[in-house]
Amino acid sequence: MSQAAIGRAHPSAPHEERIEAGGVHWQLRRQGHGPPVLLLHGTGASLHSWQGLAAELQHHCSLLSVDLPGHARSGPLPVRQRSLPGMAQALGELLQAVQARPHAVIGHSAGAAVMVQLALDGHLPGARLIGLNAALLPFEGWAGFLFPPLARLMALNPVVPWLAAWRAQDPAAVRRLIAATGSRLADDEVAHYAALLRQPSHVAGVLSMMASWDLNALQAALPRLQRPLHLLVATRDGTVPPAQAERLAARWPQGVHLHRLPGLGHLAHEEAPARVAAALVPLLAP
Repeated sequence: MSQAAIGRAHPSAPHEERIEAGGVHWQLRRQGHGPPVLLLHGTGASLHSWQGLAAELQHHCSLLSVDLPGHARSGPLPVRQRSLPGMAQALGELLQAVQARPHAVIGHSAGAAVMVQLALDGHLPGARLIGLNAALLPFEGWAGFLFPPLARLMALNPVVPWLAAWRAQDPAAVRRLIAATGSRLADDEVAHYAALLRQPSHVAGVLSMMASWDLNALQAALPRLQRPLHLLVATRDGTVPPAQAERLAARWPQGVHLHRLPGLGHLAHEEAPARVAAALVPLLAP
């Protein structure tokens, strides 16, 4: 199926469906008209985090968004496949199953790492790569030393997801979590995250993803990317320091292009979808 045919097949009104591919039961959303664009959310979010931005972009692009494995309404990865390359392989099989060849991919936070792994593994031939507050480098210092084993311990404890879901019953706790990202979200958007965090299965999926993430390997592989990487960087990001993108641009000045979003936080696409769309549209043009 051609890119034009894929674009025509997607109605403007959002349409959701379930697909089984790569050992995962996926929840998908399609909407819009134009060149096909894949949207990959970050850790702890869902495809619904793209709602505001998708409404802005749907007149320019045919959008495909998915709940990543273990998140929201998508099932988990098979145990032996719970790694960044494993997730990319499953997602590559999904793209093949729905006959999607994206013109561009937008990956938010950890979704940008999935995007880069997909490209490195040959699942995104020719696609433009756009990271939004991209989490592509390992934690530094003690955080980098302690975080991976701590996440693995939490993922192995079946009680932790239930405790986290119970804690999410407190609206103030969820608001503090969102505020720590540097973003200011409306009450209904905070309520969406609260609803997600009250699902033990979603929390378990988040912990599983965090426990199996190896960004050291991805960092070592980045020079093989062989195509431009556009990074939209919110200056108030409290989750992924803007300095991370600046380090990447300093290491690969010919391949990494920075686009700053002044005054926005980690959830910039939910905080100010029109502003983020205005920065994206030139990058998405055919």
